[in-house]
Amino acid sequence: MSKSGKGRRPQTPKRPDRRDRSARSNQWRGPVDDSFTCGYCHRFVGSLPSGGHHRNHCPYCLYSRHVDAERSGDRASPCGGMMAPIGAFQRPNGEHVLVHRCERCGCERFNRLGADDDFELTLSLPVVAPRTAKPADVAAQKSDDTPE
Repeated sequence: MSKSGKGRRPQTPKRPDRRDRSARSNQWRGPVDDSFTCGYCHRFVGSLPSGGHHRNHCPYCLYSRHVDAERSGDRASPCGGMMAPIGAFQRPNGEHVLVHRCERCGCERFNRLGADDDFELTLSLPVVAPRTAKPADVAAQKSDDTPE
């Protein structure tokens, strides 16, 4: 071949690596600063030390704010009401979960306990029936509860 480069294939632009998470806008990119001041007890709350991607409640009083609409971390809810901890349950794998109800719109959500949450306060909450995010499981439970 000649030095002029004739006979070579033209170079195609390099495509981004599909496995590269930084190229995707909807993937988690690392620690998120979810620091806030609690709207109930007014204490400063820092980011999660471990155990999740998004802090969604105060570790001192366990209150939350209704900020997520569809999924955890989307911060798309227009409500913004305070969510009171109304109970807790334990998953089959032993993980403790808080149940919150919005004081403004009545929406109910459940959230995993954070590593720095007040566990004694969690144990003082009423034990509630386990919740699930899968609609098929909810429908099956309702059909099991109906007498024949």
